[in-house]
Amino acid sequence: MNLRKSHFLAISISCILLSCEKKAAEQRKDSGDEIEKIISSLTLEEKVGQMTNLTLATIATEENRRIKLDTAKIRYVIVRHHVGSIQNVINHAYTLEEWRTMVDLLQKTTMEQTRHKIPFLYCVDAVHGANYIYGATIFPHNIGLGATRNPELVEKCAAITAAETRASGVRYNFSPVLDVGRNQQWSRLGETFGEDIYLVTQLGGEAIKRFEGSDVSKNDKVASCMKHFVGYSLPLNGKDRAPAYIPEIVLREYFLPTFRNAVNIGSKTLMVNSAEINGTPVHASKYLLTDVLRTELGFKGVVISDWQDIIKLQERHRVAKTHKEAVFLAVDAGIDMCIVPFDFGFYNDLIALVKEGRISESRINESVRRILQLKKDLGLFENPYVEKENLTNFGKPEYTATTLQAALESITLLKKNDSILPLSATKRIMITGPNANSVTALHGAWSYVWQGNRDSLYPTGLQSIANVFSASGAKFVPSFDYNGKADYNKDVLVKSASQSDAIVVCLGEPAYGKHLETRLTLSWTKDK
Repeated sequence: MNLRKSHFLAISISCILLSCEKKAAEQRKDSGDEIEKIISSLTLEEKVGQMTNLTLATIATEENRRIKLDTAKIRYVIVRHHVGSIQNVINHAYTLEEWRTMVDLLQKTTMEQTRHKIPFLYCVDAVHGANYIYGATIFPHNIGLGATRNPELVEKCAAITAAETRASGVRYNFSPVLDVGRNQQWSRLGETFGEDIYLVTQLGGEAIKRFEGSDVSKNDKVASCMKHFVGYSLPLNGKDRAPAYIPEIVLREYFLPTFRNAVNIGSKTLMVNSAEINGTPVHASKYLLTDVLRTELGFKGVVISDWQDIIKLQERHRVAKTHKEAVFLAVDAGIDMCIVPFDFGFYNDLIALVKEGRISESRINESVRRILQLKKDLGLFENPYVEKENLTNFGKPEYTATTLQAALESITLLKKNDSILPLSATKRIMITGPNANSVTALHGAWSYVWQGNRDSLYPTGLQSIANVFSASGAKFVPSFDYNGKADYNKDVLVKSASQSDAIVVCLGEPAYGKHLETRLTLSWTKDK
């Protein structure tokens, strides 16, 4: 290519880029003008309704494991109190058909019976696949994906999660977890990509890119939610929601990079750390939620509370004498949307605070502006109902191949010195331990049910290791379990062990929330 042609091509490309940038700027201005027009038409009550997020139990019940919507309660929540979003499930997962029917009914109520006609937004925790939809593709938890060290694979898993979640009619996903797992006692460590800052930053960033894509309004994308800002995964005692004591330099070096990267990528929303850091609950920290997050990192999206965490400023952290004071602290600090989730305490107290002049209506407008922009970005104003064409994005055969690849790549061999591995199919193998016959332990938390601890919800067919080696007489022999039961025969266990070439002891943790390693070890030692 000669110099003249090269120069002409460069000018042409520059003109195209400038034209695209100008068009994008015009679109942003038009969108902003439309949102400002909507805000100017809303009452205070309608604005605060947009900031209120309730759980599904406020508008529905379950009968024979089927969801049953209450139209009177729906009107009470959506029409009378202007609530703009609902989240998650009552007890367990629902079918794709149930999800699509429910989301469409809620949207129909909003669009036909409310004065403002602002589209409704449904939210879920799809943290390792679309785990609240029966038949969806479930992937290893983030700790397993972290073990793959494979960003491309994490991208694929996130893309499938987004597509299947969107196929249900849900457009907002409370994922990914960007907490760096620095305290191995923490009960939610499995939801992290691990303890390495670089790895969590890269894998979490790839998940966000594939959840949202370049255009989150597309019918196979969902809004992401980076969580939990910030320092959640370093509780002093290892328990969930427990206080952390983190020097500023450690907070910035170990915990802020994952969120800074997510903000730069463009994640639409952020969920707040439920605990406190250095004596200050993060939900009441104007320094972290405004000075650091908004001013320093430049985040412009929606900040949402975690479950009941504004109430807990009064009931648990005791930094507020009343619930109204807790609402003031949280909104003043920078919370845009509150997962209440059962009542209208947040709604009523925030309205009262504005009328009393303690919180300005302009502050309310900031949050509503961000929430409306999120709904606009998701394409809800253009097409509020469940998209018919994305039904085919659910349950594709190739999804199974991806989750199998993820499971295989996540397997980690910690040590192999003078080992008998790989096991021969001719070996006599005894399989035992609490995880050897536990479907819930294999699935983990957020699997059809929040804590993943209901065996009846999952297909049967465990003892998979025994099945592989069944030709050589491999067998499962019961031992202790997570409840400390000793309903096994010690003599049978010892005899089987003595007659085996290899013993596979399946250890670990239950699906969620208990730490029984010490007790299990003592039990095994005592009975061996």
